[in-house]
Amino acid sequence: MARSMTGFGAGEITTAIGRYTVEIRSVNHRFCDVVVRLPRDLAALEDRARGLVQGRILRGRVEVAIIREDHGKRPRTVRADLDLARAYASVLNDLKQAFSISETLDLSALVSLPELIRIEEEREDLEAAWPPIAAGVGVALDRLIAMRETEGARLAADMLERMERLAGHIAAIEARAPQVVQDYHARLSRRVAELAGATPVDAGRLATEVALFADRCDITEELTRFRSHVAQFQTTLASGGAVGRTLEFILQEMGREINTIGSKANDLEITRRVIAIKGELESLREQVQNVE
Repeated sequence: MARSMTGFGAGEITTAIGRYTVEIRSVNHRFCDVVVRLPRDLAALEDRARGLVQGRILRGRVEVAIIREDHGKRPRTVRADLDLARAYASVLNDLKQAFSISETLDLSALVSLPELIRIEEEREDLEAAWPPIAAGVGVALDRLIAMRETEGARLAADMLERMERLAGHIAAIEARAPQVVQDYHARLSRRVAELAGATPVDAGRLATEVALFADRCDITEELTRFRSHVAQFQTTLASGGAVGRTLEFILQEMGREINTIGSKANDLEITRRVIAIKGELESLREQVQNVE
């Protein structure tokens, strides 16, 4: 069954030194566009996370956010940059000599200098962290896909119902089409009789005019192709996978056929049916825009 392109899923990740939340959102897009946002120390895993999503999502813009939940609670290490401290001390001693300053250089003055003391947070071991991260992304994907499938089932049910209505309109047009020629024949005969008065009417010429009209307004081929498109739409919708763009193309072809039927109709009842079909097709186009 078809899937929607909109959805949301979330999961949780626990690694050796941290907890994370995974949030995945997806919206409509012509292709598969995956954006991954990670904490800086996990940035190297971006391609792996994108690959997990692309392996299961065929179409849509997907945003994956992996958010650190325990920032600031990891083990920290305080380190001194000894090389920088020596450089500071050398410069300060040079200044003392240059300006004849007798004050001694003490530790409190030294440690207040920029970047001399660093607080380093323990970083993730990427290879060790990847299995739980992959599992968390997988859970979020499962929930995202479940939502997309639920919405897709609702969309499919609505579209199939609209297809049944289209088939009903086409059946009514097909039933009405022969009556259009008969009505034209009756109108033409009546008009010619009114104009000719007592003058005999050439029945052969009248039959020729009716035959030409019947040929001009013949919509048999268009009706056959339209019914074929309806069947193809239903089959494609039930096949599953990335069917959205195929369904869009089928709707375009249906639109062309109904436009031709409308231009040939020359009948008020058929025109009303054509307008109703165009309304259904427009609604279907809006629905299909959200199908994967």
